[in-house]
Amino acid sequence: MKDMTDPRSRVTVLAGFSPAATAAAARVLLLADPGLVLLSHDLSAVREGVVRRTVRDSARVVENVETRLVHGCVSCTLREDVLPALVRLARERPGRDLLLALPPAVEPEALAAACNASPAVNESVRFDSYVTVVEAASFLDDLGSRERLPDRGLHSSGNDRRRVADVVSRQVEFADTLLVWDRPGNDAFTNGRVDSLLHRLAPWAAHVRVGSTPSIDVTGLAASLRHSGRHDPGVPGILGRAISGFPIGIHDPEGEYGVNAMLFRSRRPFHPARLHDALAEVAGGALRGRGQAWIASQPDTVIGWESAGGGIVLGGLGRWLASVPAERWPEVHTLRRLAADLDWDPYYGDRATALSFVGLGLDVPALTRRLTSCLLDDAELATGEDGWRALPDPFAGLLAPAAPTPTPAD
Repeated sequence: MKDMTDPRSRVTVLAGFSPAATAAAARVLLLADPGLVLLSHDLSAVREGVVRRTVRDSARVVENVETRLVHGCVSCTLREDVLPALVRLARERPGRDLLLALPPAVEPEALAAACNASPAVNESVRFDSYVTVVEAASFLDDLGSRERLPDRGLHSSGNDRRRVADVVSRQVEFADTLLVWDRPGNDAFTNGRVDSLLHRLAPWAAHVRVGSTPSIDVTGLAASLRHSGRHDPGVPGILGRAISGFPIGIHDPEGEYGVNAMLFRSRRPFHPARLHDALAEVAGGALRGRGQAWIASQPDTVIGWESAGGGIVLGGLGRWLASVPAERWPEVHTLRRLAADLDWDPYYGDRATALSFVGLGLDVPALTRRLTSCLLDDAELATGEDGWRALPDPFAGLLAPAAPTPTPAD
């Protein structure tokens, strides 16, 4: 729980891909607490460099201001308007809690990263909970969609090619609290399927459901969402979880309501060409895939893996500790070092693949066989690192780590 003597304003963050559901949740929280202040942004004109900021409480709109940005994008909006507004509101209204409602295309992890990097924000506010509001009626379609944000007019810039399913997945996975906004009359099977998907996408989150009846317990809902102290800034984002020793999913091949999940783990590296040839099949077989991997031709690099909406994104996350000189290990986050120590292999060091997949009727044996077929065989493994680096590599030059070693703050 949070230190109750901390004088900083507490912030509850509302994220979600459905603007209507997120706005409804915000209204309920304002009704429950007349002292609460809501900060929200309209990004419908952000590609032209225009953002509209609104500040209100339960009784009135306090601010409704149009702001022009140097560049129209989500990161610029966070840096130039959202963070300064949070700091200002906290200083103008000491002791009053804040509610921040994010636009649908904004991912809460991006906000958290920007806030963690801002001393002014950390001095002024503390983040109590990240709540993702899920509209039950549209969640299944959004999670299974192959559309990109520009297809729905939600892209923040011309080069914003994120998939709808990517954004929806990340909003759910980063949450410490999931609020399912239901409607009266929704069938039990669909509700069960939504709940099952959410549990497998974010088993670490608390789950709350409202809206299945015509009335809402405003006080009870507010109590379940606010002042929970559920947000832990020390827990990494989804791609950093496995490497820091946190769970990335559950292994449940049987599942329920047609929803199942699997974990794939291996010490052996992937053969780069065989993995490359299998990517489309693997990405298309699950609604969501995530985690870390390593390929033999690039044995120094931790590879982040994300798949959703039929697409897949691989990227360098830094170096494996096995490839980092021991004298540089103190630069690495303590949790990362502890996780490596607990699972150190005499031959591979901390190198390991850990992937989580969630799907509807996911063929777990077939997917396991396909991924296993992409690993080095015994003869390839016996050639050692010199032989591995010489393998034909379709990923050459694409997955290099951004820094010698990841260095998040302790």
